[in-house]
Amino acid sequence: MMWKWIQRLASPKVFYETSNKLIPWFLWPFIGLVLLGLYWGLVVAPADYQQGESFRIMYIHVPSAWLSMLVYLIMAIVGGIGLIWQIKVAQVVAKVSAPIGASFTLIALATGAIWGKPMWGTWWVWDARLTSEL
Repeated sequence: MMWKWIQRLASPKVFYETSNKLIPWFLWPFIGLVLLGLYWGLVVAPADYQQGESFRIMYIHVPSAWLSMLVYLIMAIVGGIGLIWQIKVAQVVAKVSAPIGASFTLIALATGAIWGKPMWGTWWVWDARLTSEL
């Protein structure tokens, strides 16, 4: 029973119809929660005793880094699904995920460099954690 629903959703026509119905229901809560999180992180959170106000960029940097890696993982999974089972929706998801992952990577690298300059005295350090994002 469950597999029939998943197979039906794998059809591009059904997928687009379903997603177009669900987007408005998820869009406004998403926008509200993002704005609330940004407000709490950038305005309400107290300054750090060592880093001062420059730590606030971590509320942008860390989620961007995590999301970039998550998007690349999703690309690998749906790419494998598209190759093995020839599901067209999986191939489309893999294709449209690449610019999203690249955007999050760019944000993570830029905000990390902005934070690194006052903390480390340099924009970039060839550390394994930093180069793994590349």
